Amino acid sequence: MTASRHVPVLLDRILALVSPVLTQPGSVLVDATLGLGGHAEAVLDRCPQARVVGIDRDPRALELATTRLAPFGDRFSPAHAVYDEIPEVLAGLGIARVQAVLFDLGVSSMQLDETERGFAYRADAPLDMRMDPTRGPTAADVLNTYSADQLVKVLRQYGEERFAPRIVRAIVAAREQQSLTSSAALVELIRASIPAAARRTGGHPAKRTFQALRIEVNDELGALRRALPAAIDALAVGGRIVVMSYQSLEDRIAKQVLVTRSRTDVPEDLPVVPAGHEPELRLLTRGAELADDAEITANPRAASVRVRAAERLREAA
Repeated sequence: MTASRHVPVLLDRILALVSPVLTQPGSVLVDATLGLGGHAEAVLDRCPQARVVGIDRDPRALELATTRLAPFGDRFSPAHAVYDEIPEVLAGLGIARVQAVLFDLGVSSMQLDETERGFAYRADAPLDMRMDPTRGPTAADVLNTYSADQLVKVLRQYGEERFAPRIVRAIVAAREQQSLTSSAALVELIRASIPAAARRTGGHPAKRTFQALRIEVNDELGALRRALPAAIDALAVGGRIVVMSYQSLEDRIAKQVLVTRSRTDVPEDLPVVPAGHEPELRLLTRGAELADDAEITANPRAASVRVRAAERLREAA
């Protein structure tokens, strides 16, 4: 897959949210989930005073995006890291504060397209699912080493899979015969574990299990819980954070963090808010913004996106 084929989700809306704070020389956007660089390229093109720090844990994505963004020279700085490592990345570049941070969460189109990565349940591949294939346990490791109770918890918590106990019983029985290593074998186990009536609704029967395994393998929600506060702390006053989520678990974390820091911590009936206790953020979106029909028709990946954004009002006390 080439980076030029990648179509960024909600590109115009994202530019409208971040470009107002990227007008001054030396202003910085951290693209915390660089992927193939579509949003970063648009920012560099339309905000000529800005530079972009692009973070991604996937070495292949980072390689493709770096090639794509090479024409922008030193206005682009790539970093092989997970998005909860924003403080370390910025410290390494000597950057104290940034004007914008963008998160475009979830699995990338490239990772789904490269079947050998094991993210897609519609094609047979090794059960890997690591966004960074150079480190950490694979999905096969999780399936073959976790206890039944641990697996049920993963499927329920990260996949919201109501048939988790039935699926896990089938997994445990199968792995006693031989290790699970194939995505096709896992799909068949899941399909056979779910009642026929349930298989006819709610999309592909393996969707929730594959999502849960991917989140567990990559510690996506744990990293996000650490990354969002770190990103807010990295913002200069007036800076903006934008979070694009594609499933309810991510969006719930984004909502909790942004809403909590947009509220004061003093009693509501206090006539005056003491200095240093004012809200730290101002929400820029009313709830979570969705893609319209035209965007979804042009880019089907936008169908599940939820966008939340906020502006930093003051430094932390």
